[in-house]
Amino acid sequence: MSVDRKITKDLIETLEDGRKGFADAADKLADTNRADIAPKFREFAEQRAGFSAELETMAAAYGDDIDEDGSVLAAVHRGWMSLKDALAGSDPDGVLDAAEQGEDHALSEYDKALANTEISADLRTVVQRQHAVIATAHAEVKRLRDTV
Repeated sequence: MSVDRKITKDLIETLEDGRKGFADAADKLADTNRADIAPKFREFAEQRAGFSAELETMAAAYGDDIDEDGSVLAAVHRGWMSLKDALAGSDPDGVLDAAEQGEDHALSEYDKALANTEISADLRTVVQRQHAVIATAHAEVKRLRDTV
């Protein structure tokens, strides 16, 4: 498997986990006293879906078929999986804590991709741009968590 293909596959799995995590968190928050946060989390879910689609399109242009079949199994190890426990009945504090942990994981995966010296210039450019947006989202999640 090429370096770009492996990095793209890993990032798509992370993004899809984040998309689902933010969507689930938005649903949970909508039924709490912090329903005001739900639209922001839905926006983050859409953002992650867009990033995932961008990476899939880029991979397809290079002739890579990114097989996502493994993402369900890989998701067990992702930072967003702690969100499941928070969504099972926790208050907004728990949901926001889990969301921040998921964002920590996403940033870690992007940092790992950018640390790889064999990544192509085109993919590096996209990953750097997405990383910057995810870092901003992480800061927003942290700010929201700190205000609860």
